[in-house]
Amino acid sequence: MVVRIRLARFGRKHRPFYRIVVADARSPRDGRHLERVGTYDPLPGKDGIKEVRLRADRIRYWMACGAQPTSKVAWLLGKAGILPEQPRPEPVVAAPAPAVDASDAAPPAPAADA
Repeated sequence: MVVRIRLARFGRKHRPFYRIVVADARSPRDGRHLERVGTYDPLPGKDGIKEVRLRADRIRYWMACGAQPTSKVAWLLGKAGILPEQPRPEPVVAAPAPAVDASDAAPPAPAADA
């Protein structure tokens, strides 16, 4: 069983709040998890700080058991000093649709003479 340390999304529309959870890799993002090991609020408060709370002892335990953090969680753990610094994860962007050339398009249907 592959175990991952990942983010589970909570909150409401346009106001995300994440729990950092240890879960089986096959379970859904917000589905069943084995343990909750922290929280992450990506929206800065009035003081401009994004809040991260971690249970470092439990995270170290799960990593010793073979749990693998996702790229975003690894970046957060690097900022907290639990892992070595990680490069910031790139956002996922959908690939653009390939352009259609005029020469590749089907020829127009012949007009009917009346």
